[in-house]
Amino acid sequence: MIMKKKFLSLGLAAILAAVSLTGCGSNKEGASNSPSPSPSASSESSAPAATESASAPASESTDNTVKLTGDFEIQYFVGGYGDKWWKKVIADFKAANPDLNVKESGGPKINDQMKPRWIGGNPPDFVYIDGAGLNDRQMVEDGQLEDLTEWLKDAKNVDGDLITDILAQPAQQFDGKIFNIPLVLNSWGVFWNKALFKEKGWTEPTDFQSFLDVSDKIKADGITPFIHTGKYPYYINGSILYPAIVSANNNDFSILQDMAANKVEAYESPAVLAALNKIVALRDKGFIDKASIQINHTDSQMLFLQNKDAFIPNGLWLPNEMSKDIPEGFDFGFIPSVTQDAGGKVVANTSTATVAVAKNGKNKDAAKAFLQFIFSKAQASQWAELSGAPSNIKGDISSSNAPNFVKDAAKYLTDPNTVVIPTITYNADVDKAMMDATDALTISKITPEEWVKRVTDVVKKVSK
Repeated sequence: MIMKKKFLSLGLAAILAAVSLTGCGSNKEGASNSPSPSPSASSESSAPAATESASAPASESTDNTVKLTGDFEIQYFVGGYGDKWWKKVIADFKAANPDLNVKESGGPKINDQMKPRWIGGNPPDFVYIDGAGLNDRQMVEDGQLEDLTEWLKDAKNVDGDLITDILAQPAQQFDGKIFNIPLVLNSWGVFWNKALFKEKGWTEPTDFQSFLDVSDKIKADGITPFIHTGKYPYYINGSILYPAIVSANNNDFSILQDMAANKVEAYESPAVLAALNKIVALRDKGFIDKASIQINHTDSQMLFLQNKDAFIPNGLWLPNEMSKDIPEGFDFGFIPSVTQDAGGKVVANTSTATVAVAKNGKNKDAAKAFLQFIFSKAQASQWAELSGAPSNIKGDISSSNAPNFVKDAAKYLTDPNTVVIPTITYNADVDKAMMDATDALTISKITPEEWVKRVTDVVKKVSK
C-alpha cells in the first residue's frame, strides 16, 4: 500500500486508523510524515441530521429532520481499505433518505477520472481525499473545498454528539480555517505473525532490547528477522526512524515539527543520531533482509506473509491490502513502535485520510448531512470491521467484529501513555533526501553522520 505519506492526532479512540499508489490506504505520495456560489442559508448552519442512527431506515427518521431531495454525488477512492464500508454506509444513507438520488463515483482510478470535473468547476458534492491525485492542501489553495469552519463548531452527528467532541484527531487548519475532516486514523508500526511466534516460542517485542533479543533467536532459527520496502523508504522512516527520534527526544515530537520547518539544528540533534544508530544496530547484526534493497511494497509484504521474514514495518492497511494472499492461520501482531527503551512509552506515528464538501457542489445540504451520518460511533465500529483499519471517531470497538490487530492497535492508540505524533508534512525535497539517505544507511553506504550531512545540505538549499 503506497500512501501519500502524510505521516499526516491526538486523542484516540475507536481506533484511530490515513496515501498513494493505487492499492494503499491513504495518500502517500509527496512529502509528509506522513493533504463559486456562496452556501445557502441552511447550509451555513449545522445541517440537521437525516436519521437517528447510522443504519436506521427512513421510517425511523425524526420529525424535525430536513427532507433531503435532488441529486447527491459522492467521490471515494478505493485502495487498501477497500470499498465495503462505502457500499454499506451509502446504502444506509439511501435508506434513510429515499427521496435523495445518491450517485457513487468510486474506484482505484477515480481521482484521475474526476480531475477534469474539479478543474472545470463541476465537481461531485462530497469527496474522500485519499489516494494518488488528491492533495488536501492543494485543493484548499485552488478554492475547491467548502469552508466548514463555522458549520463544524455546532455540527452534531446523527447521535446528537458534537462532531468535534468525538474526533480522535482534530481537523487540520489552513490559515485558521477548516476545509476537511479526518475520517481514518492510520498508524505506522511493526507487524509479525503471532501464530509463528507461538509455534516457535518467541517473545513478542515491547521495546528495542526485546526486539533485538527475539531477533537473535529468529535469526538462529534460520529466518530473517526484518524486511522493509527499500524502493519506498518512507515505510522504514515512518515506522522506525521517526518514532525512534521522538523516543530519543524525551518523547517530545516537536523535534519532527522543527525538522518539517527546515530547522537545521533539529536534524543535527543527538536524538536524530541516536535513532539512526538503532537502524545501524539492526543492519550490523544482520537482521535486515538483503532483499530489502529496492524491493517494492507488495513483494516485501509477500515475503513477510510467507514467514520468510519475521517483522515488517508498515501501516495498518497492510492486512486488508494483502487479504487475498494471507495464508490460513496467519495472525497479525502489531505495535506502533519498537525503538523505545525498556519501560519507555510506545510512540505512534499517525496519518489520516479526510472527507470534504466541494465548494462548487450542487447539493451541500446533502453533503453536510452525509458528514453527520458517517461521523457516528456506529460507523466507527462498522469502518473498523469492513476496512480493517481504525476510524478517527472515538469509541470502544472491543466487542465489535473488527480484526484482532485493529483492536490491538486501538489498545495502544487509546492508551494515555502512548505518544501520538500528529500529522507532519516535510518539504518534498527534504523528504526524498531523508528516504534516500535511510536507504543508503541500511546497506552500509553511509554513516549516521553522513545521513545528517546529506539531509541538512538539502534543508539549507530549500531554505534559501
